[in-house]
Amino acid sequence: MTPDVLSRYARPVPRYTSYPTAPHFGPEVDARRYGTWLGELGAAGPLSLYLHIPFCRSLCWFCGCNMRVVNKSEPIERYLELLLKEIEMVADGIGGRPRVSHIHLGGGTPTTLSASNFSRLADALRHRFDVAGDAAFAVEVDPRVLSAEQARALGLAGVNRASLGVQDFAPVVQKAVNRIQPYEVTARAIDALRANGIASINLDLLYGLPYQTVASVAATVERALTLSPDRLAVFGYAHVPWLKRHQRLLPEEAMPDAEERLGQMAVAAATLEANGYVAIGLDHFARADDALALALARGELRRNFQGYTADGAETLIGLGVSAIGSLPQGYVQSTAELRGYADAIGSASFATARGIALADDDRLRRDIIESLMCFLEAPVARLCAAYGHTFGSFLAEWKTLDQMIEDGVVTLENGHLRVTRAGRPLVRAVCAVFDRYLKEGTARHSVAV
Repeated sequence: MTPDVLSRYARPVPRYTSYPTAPHFGPEVDARRYGTWLGELGAAGPLSLYLHIPFCRSLCWFCGCNMRVVNKSEPIERYLELLLKEIEMVADGIGGRPRVSHIHLGGGTPTTLSASNFSRLADALRHRFDVAGDAAFAVEVDPRVLSAEQARALGLAGVNRASLGVQDFAPVVQKAVNRIQPYEVTARAIDALRANGIASINLDLLYGLPYQTVASVAATVERALTLSPDRLAVFGYAHVPWLKRHQRLLPEEAMPDAEERLGQMAVAAATLEANGYVAIGLDHFARADDALALALARGELRRNFQGYTADGAETLIGLGVSAIGSLPQGYVQSTAELRGYADAIGSASFATARGIALADDDRLRRDIIESLMCFLEAPVARLCAAYGHTFGSFLAEWKTLDQMIEDGVVTLENGHLRVTRAGRPLVRAVCAVFDRYLKEGTARHSVAV
């Protein structure tokens, strides 16, 4: 990819874990409306559950999550009581004992929960929801704080996938981002998880961090492979210091530029594919027999707020502070403030702060964007027809895509849009062409590469 092509498209765009994206949610979707939407779900199909645990033991300076550093158990235990109450409220709002096919605990660090409290939470979910016997149960794990007792509790609770944050194994990078995590710490955590029956292991890596180079990223990927992960996510670091003030602690002069980031991304992908991993969308890689790779092969891969998933549920219920849910009617998000969340749940009200109801134009654009993000192609003409639109509905978008076609980023034949192999790192920029809200809004995002 030539530098001028890269510079043309390496601009700030969303990550498209939803469409419309969260910056365009508004207060017109409130707790009352969310309650109505829940009551309309009925027994329409299995649900997914996402639970947000917003606590960490220390602050990683690259972090973009909604989290709070705590070193005492009391705030975590108070939060757990609220989360248990919200579980009851949601289950009551839907009615009956809703079927669940997928559970994901994210954060923050879910393993800041003690072993006994994690067991309480898992028991509450199985009590109020009909969790399928083959349900995916995934938990994000910080290897630095995982104890043997916690690993046992996760296994006994039925957790079958763990996602471990690694980011980079180089000491100079770890020091720069305030996350000291030697290889041996990660290896011990994986051994403990596998010993307790948690066979599926994901590793999260980052490129674009201070002091990273193409060679150092390659070395981190090679070392990660010695741990035999089932999946790896290789994310580009999102530098958004206007949103996350602590990111200002990073030495910006040591951060790689767009061309260097592209090289880091490319070497990670090449190394993983050379070792038999299947490239999934923009930034995931999986063994050929992993559920994610199989979903890609079947054309069933999906993308939601947790990233790429094999989960086919049409409804995702978000539980906890700042959690986002996706329902047939639209998106909802809980307040990002712990005090506001506690006040709402404590008074038996949902903590919904904002959201958006979907119109057909939103659904059409969402389907195009999700298809591009998952499969690097989209049957735009066919999708237009399914929503009663004509191919000409996107006349303005085609004009923008003309330059991308000329630059070799995409091809367009018979109404079918494809991202080229060279254009894969820029797929978010291709998706942005179809984002009506991005043109209207003022939200700021991380760069596309």
